[in-house]
Amino acid sequence: MTRSDPPDWALPSWDSIPAESGEGSPDTPSPSTPSPSTPTAPGTFGVRILGVSEVTRAIRGAVRADPRLADLWVEGEIGRVTVSSAGHAYFALKDERNQLQCVWFRDDRLRSAFEAQAGLRVVAHGRIDLFEPQGALQLYVESIQPAGLGDLTLRFEALKARLAAEGLFDAARKRPLPSRPATIAVITSPTGAVWKDICNVLGRRWPLTRVVLVAAQVQGDAAPASLVGAFRKVERYAADRIAAGRPEEAPAVTILARGGGSLEDLWAFNDEVVVRAVVAHRVPVVCGVGHEADVTLADFAADVRAPTPSAAAEIVVPDRTEFLLAVRGAGRRLDAAATSRLRATAREVVAERRALDRLSPAAQLASARERVGLLLDRATRALGSELAARRRRAEGLGTRLRPTLPGRLARDRARLERSGVLDSLAVRRVAAARASVGAAGAALSVLAPQATLDRGYAIVHRADDGAIVRDPAEAPAGTRLALRVARGELPATADER
Repeated sequence: MTRSDPPDWALPSWDSIPAESGEGSPDTPSPSTPSPSTPTAPGTFGVRILGVSEVTRAIRGAVRADPRLADLWVEGEIGRVTVSSAGHAYFALKDERNQLQCVWFRDDRLRSAFEAQAGLRVVAHGRIDLFEPQGALQLYVESIQPAGLGDLTLRFEALKARLAAEGLFDAARKRPLPSRPATIAVITSPTGAVWKDICNVLGRRWPLTRVVLVAAQVQGDAAPASLVGAFRKVERYAADRIAAGRPEEAPAVTILARGGGSLEDLWAFNDEVVVRAVVAHRVPVVCGVGHEADVTLADFAADVRAPTPSAAAEIVVPDRTEFLLAVRGAGRRLDAAATSRLRATAREVVAERRALDRLSPAAQLASARERVGLLLDRATRALGSELAARRRRAEGLGTRLRPTLPGRLARDRARLERSGVLDSLAVRRVAAARASVGAAGAALSVLAPQATLDRGYAIVHRADDGAIVRDPAEAPAGTRLALRVARGELPATADER
């Protein structure tokens, strides 16, 4: 098989355009088809001339209208096979006289357990259609089986197509597997080597899991019913464990396993009731039936397909070595994160301690003492500078006054001598003022309240507010009074009159 660009006659992967309504019939006029009333061109003698596109559309419509070509099986020998870079295979099916070009798209080819090889005689299932841009009539292949398998292969493909149309094989309904299932159910034969292989793999990779064996027949006419019953037993066991308050003992995933064999030996896993039981199972199902080349309908229905039973056991549990490495890696990352966090916290503590040290009373006093010392030094320097400046000014003024000082002293002395005449006048003025003040003081002493008190009178005050009582009504009965006399005060109380 060679990988190169597809031949010219091949249909590209994007060509899946359905026929437009009315377009497949050759009798349907297209916009470019002249109507019967359209005058024919000179020299055509009334013959209707069709375009290439009209002819290819008419052929495509005739092909699609034939139900025999929509779903058919074709047997022949595979010619040269070409695989495009997109993964689509192009080849020809031929017999002794003719050949039919075929295209097998990537998705259908990857789902097949059989690969197209030049020189093999095969039975291809698909549909006939026309690739209009090149006018190539091709078989669009959906699946390929080696020729000579008989009715069993046809039954397999027919049932596969019908169940796929119901959506049982859709990827959207596939469920994810639990990462570390505590309990795993295994549906297989207890006497075969498959059960031992699964136990060995599970014990080596993840010995913490609990394995529950559900025995079933995996070959023969009674195998489908036995497999369906095994799925029901798993569901009943899970319900009992949950009802008993031990949900960890309920299976979280089910392995459906069997060793390799012929298509007839594995036919129980292609039975419709088994496929529907796999789809309806309450927990994810991993199907490990046969060898890697064996394909059953249970593989398509299962949530995960494993190439072998041992591979199925490897898929459902993690590898304890890898898990241990992951845990150790997580521990190292946690240690690094904790160390980094502790270092950052230590730096924050040091910064806070420095801030607290700056705010402590001793640090505040030391800072204040330092500031006082600086201010005292500045004041001393400023005072010394000011005194020096004033001394310099005084010296300058002394230098300037020294020549004029004797004259000014003589003038001031003369003024003092002249002022001696005024001394006697000032003495007389002071004596007269003192006599006047004494007379005024005698007159005031006669009129002062104290003089009245000295003559035996008293001043009555209310003790509460000190107001002078001038009217008996201002001092009701029981009012506390204070009587001021010449040498002090006497307490009194107003009585009933």
